[in-house]
Amino acid sequence: MPRMTGGGALVEMLRRHQVNTIFALPGVQNDALFVAFYDAGEALRVIHTRHEQGAAYMAFGYARASGKVGAYAVVPGPGLLNTTAALATAYATNAPVLCISGQVASDLIGRGFGLLHEIPDQLGILQRLTKWAARIDHPTQTGNLVNEAFRQLRQGRPRPVGLEIPPDVLALETEVMLPAADATLHPAAPDTEMIDKAAALLADAKKPLLFVGSGAVDAAEEVRAIAEMLEAPVVSFTGGKGIVSDRHYLAQPALAGHELWRETDVVLAVGTRLHQPLTRWGVDRDLRVIRVDIDPVEITRVTRPALGIVADAKLALVALHAALERRPRGSSPVRTSSRH
Repeated sequence: MPRMTGGGALVEMLRRHQVNTIFALPGVQNDALFVAFYDAGEALRVIHTRHEQGAAYMAFGYARASGKVGAYAVVPGPGLLNTTAALATAYATNAPVLCISGQVASDLIGRGFGLLHEIPDQLGILQRLTKWAARIDHPTQTGNLVNEAFRQLRQGRPRPVGLEIPPDVLALETEVMLPAADATLHPAAPDTEMIDKAAALLADAKKPLLFVGSGAVDAAEEVRAIAEMLEAPVVSFTGGKGIVSDRHYLAQPALAGHELWRETDVVLAVGTRLHQPLTRWGVDRDLRVIRVDIDPVEITRVTRPALGIVADAKLALVALHAALERRPRGSSPVRTSSRH
């Protein structure tokens, strides 16, 4: 069994998960981690920033621009707190960001000795700003906890996660058997009955409308195919920009969407909170809204749609496109109750 430090184990697991860039600011609590960064050589690009906020926002920007996990590492206490604006932004915009934070020494956590960068319940703070967070208490825990972090980043609704690791754990050298990188995904498949009902509503719609958000990024081809099949305009706010090119004849900005919303009879909303249309543009008994979202809470957060499909956007739209091909436009729909 190989011997390695906690920092070395952490860096090795990051590499196994194909992380090759990390934004970081050094400090005494993270010395052993930066030794491991140095030992990784050119396999890991470490980008040093002038401020922790910069490290976190650069990781956020990296994640948004590349679709990959954006990772950053900072010292605990004020260092971590300096990154919370970026963490909150990543949480709000569903960005896969990994925060790696230092800590005070393991045996002094929570004792209130007034140590450098000590703050009460740092892990609790991190847990409330992320989808999931945990502390690595021994190098042998590193493999499983890093795997869980990446599973949380990629399963369901993507949001930031956090790991904190005390300096003594980073420096501790011991025998460690690291597992293979494992972030096995199980995309949520749509309910076929709900897909058929959605196809019936859309096939019978006189003025259908698609509204897409960032949750539909990986389903761009399917969004375009359904829009072209239905000859339906596609509206998006910032998160959904580019899913259908602005040059496409069906693409419409939000302002145009506001006007189209007045006349549409069936809306297919994919991977979007649909907050502004539901809270500001309004709904009535004549409007049928079909929601497709990986997050079941989001589907009914503001109002209950005519149909709510909890599923991976791409899988749902592939199934919906096939169902629409089997059902000609203007065919009789399956009646569903609309509760707003």
